Amino acid sequence: MPLADESKLRQVSSFLYRQNKCTFITKFKEMTDTIEFLPNTLKQFQYYKMLGEKAIDQVNAEALHWQYNAESNSIAIIINHLWGNMMSRFTNFLTEDGEKKWRNREREFEVTSESKEALMQKWNEGWSCVLNAVGSLKESDLSREVYIRNVGHTALEAINRQLAHYSYHIGQLVYISRMQTGSDWQSLSIPRGESDAYNAKKFAKEPGKGHFTDEFLEK
Repeated sequence: MPLADESKLRQVSSFLYRQNKCTFITKFKEMTDTIEFLPNTLKQFQYYKMLGEKAIDQVNAEALHWQYNAESNSIAIIINHLWGNMMSRFTNFLTEDGEKKWRNREREFEVTSESKEALMQKWNEGWSCVLNAVGSLKESDLSREVYIRNVGHTALEAINRQLAHYSYHIGQLVYISRMQTGSDWQSLSIPRGESDAYNAKKFAKEPGKGHFTDEFLEK
């Protein structure tokens, strides 16, 4: 074999080695990221559930049905919508379309006079459906294809979609509660005026890995 061909062969071999090495590193990183995805995501669902409950606890039963105007959602309507969405999306999560035929989405946005006890029963049923479904998954399930309204997602994509959707509505719920409580509002994060003290406490510790929800969920 001519020397020129040998040189090209070495260059090609070196290139393929580097490519394979990069692919291995990328795949290894994806694998380790995936291993942490499920427990981290469960914590985030639990965190938003906790935020919602702490906001609900700060208002009375009548305030759950308060609407800023006729086009606005009350806390009760948001609870009903979350319940309907959660039950539909996470019942038989891996095997059935996430938009169930038995779901009545329009009814979720109707004004009701349900008691706080009835609303909280729906709240807990919906969240239990989510947490049980996600908690039962294995890492290998995350690449499986699932459907929402006939549109294919990986299971991981579908979970991220719902996490974003629920946090969006929990934010609305918290804001409605805060509007009604005014100066009696109990902060759900860092109280106003305490940012410097909070940061000083955090940076006084040694750096270490952790999840941002741990300090809230462990209380």
